[in-house]
Amino acid sequence: MTRQPDARIGVVVITHNRRDEVLGALARLRELPEQPRVLVVDNASHDGTADAIRSQHPWAELVASPTNLGAVGRNVGVDRLHTPYVAFCDDDTWWEPGSLREAADVLQAHPRAAVLTGRIIVEPRGQEDPIVAELRHSPVPTAADLPGPALGSFLAGASVVRRDAFRAIGGFHPRIWLGGEEELLAADLSVAGWELCFLETIAIHHHPSKVRDPHRRRRDGIRNTLWFIWLRRPLPAALRRTWNVLRSLPRDRVSAAGIWHALRGASWVLRERTPLPPHAEERFLALEDAQRSSTARSYVS
Repeated sequence: MTRQPDARIGVVVITHNRRDEVLGALARLRELPEQPRVLVVDNASHDGTADAIRSQHPWAELVASPTNLGAVGRNVGVDRLHTPYVAFCDDDTWWEPGSLREAADVLQAHPRAAVLTGRIIVEPRGQEDPIVAELRHSPVPTAADLPGPALGSFLAGASVVRRDAFRAIGGFHPRIWLGGEEELLAADLSVAGWELCFLETIAIHHHPSKVRDPHRRRRDGIRNTLWFIWLRRPLPAALRRTWNVLRSLPRDRVSAAGIWHALRGASWVLRERTPLPPHAEERFLALEDAQRSSTARSYVS
């Protein structure tokens, strides 16, 4: 495959205390035929990540944040890049060669699309993540002029965004931090008239890192799901979805902590609550059956 730089697209990588993983991800990004501009936001790692990047990958731009910004680190990266399209990449993922150019071509040809989410290939076995089937068969109504199935939300680590749309919405919400942070952004993009799509022809590989705290991830995911429901869903849907989420949770300390943290934030959530208008709420209504039956979205750790 020809190595010809594509100035239309850049890559933002966020990392925290995964030095070896991010060094591997950068090595793969360096070899992409698109030769994208790459910006890494190190979220206050204390394992030597920033120094290792400076030493081994001086070609990559580095922002060494003194605090762990979570998903907001992506906002920092997008602000500093000036490419019209930005691909997100976690430190344990890497884009398939040619996918970034394909995404840029599709976004350029479809001006209503703000986000493209690709196939996720789980390594080392090379199998599709179970969530891909749900994206491919999304129940959200799809307009004829879109390049793929319309989505209600997206997976940040497997997506390419239109920079202007992302920045106009304000990027990821700082209170959400990390864990299901995409849902609120997706809803607000929809309110503004943007489309989100699954694109079969782009792919990202994911070799899940063993350096993670699955219990905290589940706790924050529960909290953030409830916060989104209370922030944006109209009252009948908010009550119904809250009940369905609570009923689906394992009865353990992690679930209790997630609910408690959500309740602790109820005051700011109510202050900022803005229910979705009908055209955006339609997307989330269409997803409710799939959310209840999904095995790829279960709250386990």
